[in-house]
Amino acid sequence: MNLGNIAMRGISGAWILNSGLGKMGMDEGTTEYLKGMAASGIPALGKLSNDDFKKFLVGGEIAVGAALLLPFVPSRLAGLALGGFSAGMLSMYFKNEGMTQADGIRPTQDGTPLAKDMWLAAIAAGLTLGKK
Repeated sequence: MNLGNIAMRGISGAWILNSGLGKMGMDEGTTEYLKGMAASGIPALGKLSNDDFKKFLVGGEIAVGAALLLPFVPSRLAGLALGGFSAGMLSMYFKNEGMTQADGIRPTQDGTPLAKDMWLAAIAAGLTLGKK
């Protein structure tokens, strides 16, 4: 694994793992809000119970974060996992009213927290398409 991959995987992996661990104790209101946001991008998630959605979200973030941090997971595989994760995040950004400016690309102030996940998509592309 080269130094570039170590940097991309370490930073994004720690960020996502921390996010998943932080959501383990989220309350019902937070779960309901995040489920609504997620369902706007991926409608099937709205069909899950709040408890199942929380397990899915927390487990998914921990799994993606761990895949990025564990050196024995190939970079391309970790990149594909990160790509799926970032695609889900960006689907919320592009499908929620008020997240983008009139051009549909640039973020509004409300959209900035999700738009920043574009860097995750770029890292995923670098890991997936880069040299071994």
